Amino acid sequence: QVQIVESGGGSAQPGGSLRLSCTATGRVITIYRMGWYRQAPGKQRELVATITPGGDRNYAYSVEGRFTISGDYSKHTVFLQMDNLEPEDTAAYYCNAAASNYREFWGQGTQVTVSA
Repeated sequence: QVQIVESGGGSAQPGGSLRLSCTATGRVITIYRMGWYRQAPGKQRELVATITPGGDRNYAYSVEGRFTISGDYSKHTVFLQMDNLEPEDTAAYYCNAAASNYREFWGQGTQVTVSA
């Protein structure tokens, strides 16, 4: 099994910045991708950004150019730097680890609220 622990989040004004952190522990040798998803009230969970051990990054169109994902796979830790935040970024953010045999592991979620 893999355990996911998230930190960061909180509140920011439009145009502000926040940083999320996520660490995976347990059977991390099976992880081949980590990233962040988000879910706003009344909406489906959606991809924000992912990163592989090789450094390949994938971003949702809505955050590209504003958010940056980085990672240290020696510690199975990933970060999401969120700049130029918009009210539409308000959501619960979930860290995800994709592992072998089609397994997915999720963090408990951390709230991000962007308002004036």
